[in-house]
Amino acid sequence: MIGKKLLDEFNAQINEEAFSAYLYLSMSAWFESVNLPGFASWMAAQSREENDHAMKFFSHILERGGKVSLEAIARPTPEWKTPLEAFEAALAHEKHITGRINGLMDLAIAEKDHASASFLRWFVDEQVEEEASTDAVVQKLLLTKNAPGALFMIDRELAARN
Repeated sequence: MIGKKLLDEFNAQINEEAFSAYLYLSMSAWFESVNLPGFASWMAAQSREENDHAMKFFSHILERGGKVSLEAIARPTPEWKTPLEAFEAALAHEKHITGRINGLMDLAIAEKDHASASFLRWFVDEQVEEEASTDAVVQKLLLTKNAPGALFMIDRELAARN
C-alpha cells in the first residue's frame, strides 16, 4: 500500500506529466504553423512520451492500492518567437520535472517506500536523457543563431526521431 503523502505527490506528478505532454503538443502545433515539420514531429514524439510517463504513475498508484485523482491541466503557452526560445522553454521545463522527480525520490526514501523508490529510479535516469536530448537541440540552435539554412538542416535531423 502506498502512503498518503506519496500518493498525493504521485497524483500531482500525473498532472505534471500530462501538462508536459500538453506543452509539447502546443510546441508541435506552433512549429507546424511556422513550417518546421521536423521540429513539430520531434515535439509530437515528446508529447507522446510524456503521456506514457503519466500512465506509468497512474498504473503504479493503482498497483499499490491507491486511488488516482486527476486534476485540470493548465493551458500551455501557444507560441514562441523563435525555435530557440521554444527549446529553451522545453529545457527549463525538463529541469523543473527533474526537480520534481528528485523530490519524489527523496520522499520515497524518507517514507521507506522501497517499491516507489525502485519505480522512480527509471524516472531519475530518464530525466538525464530528457535534459541531454533537449539541450543538444538548444546548443545547435545557439550555434547556428537561427540561420535559415541551419534551421532547415536541424529540421530534417529532428524529423528522423521516432
